[in-house]
Amino acid sequence: MSVLQVNNIKKSFGKTEVLKGISFSLEKGEVLSIIGSSGSGKTTLLRCLNFLEFAENGTIAIGDKVIYDGAVKKNLSDSEIRKNRLHFGLVFQSFNLFPQYNVLENITLAPNLLKMDTPENNEIHAKQLIERVGLTEKTESYPCQLSGGQQQRVAIARALALKPDILCFDEPTSALDPELTGEVLKVIKGLKSKDSTMIVVTHEMEFAKNVSDKVIFMADGVIEEMGTPQEIFENPKSEKTRSFLSKSLEEI
Repeated sequence: MSVLQVNNIKKSFGKTEVLKGISFSLEKGEVLSIIGSSGSGKTTLLRCLNFLEFAENGTIAIGDKVIYDGAVKKNLSDSEIRKNRLHFGLVFQSFNLFPQYNVLENITLAPNLLKMDTPENNEIHAKQLIERVGLTEKTESYPCQLSGGQQQRVAIARALALKPDILCFDEPTSALDPELTGEVLKVIKGLKSKDSTMIVVTHEMEFAKNVSDKVIFMADGVIEEMGTPQEIFENPKSEKTRSFLSKSLEEI
């Protein structure tokens, strides 16, 4: 059974239809990369999955449980929305760390507020995650004392601290200088395992090609093409996909 099933998600802002019926599924342990030009709907899709936006139509299911149905979304209480969000962890483009808290505090804040475990155990888990993203020596540092790449690695650890079913990344390297991009992509690649399911919105074509199990190319609010990295990058069927990849490869 799929860990995630997205069916016919539609989202508009005013008269502008941003998502025009998005459907896909993910198995546990798969990495999905979503590529496409700016304005194609990639970030809006992630925000709908994370309940930061609400689709007007369509369903989202985790396992065999539908956690969102656009037809009855008004029936969801605030507590249900908060609970559903915990299925997903989201790493933003711009880190969004709390400047008044150090690295350890940034990572333990949400688990402590949610009482996921005792504060002592939450701290132990946080320190394990800090080590996992290679920042053990920065445990007591504040965001202003970290590079952009280090801040993004803290943001990844913070998302992992909530033990989400699916970890989502929204252009995780777009705010970074080129020399810092590699360190973040290396951490994300290192997270790949049979127990870690990820969705990565990215403009890093080599990363999408080498790390993904599935690739979606979005254009104008629809999935223009979906397949394995080999199918998308080596034998794209859509003219829009071929044009996008040609331009993207020229920029590298």
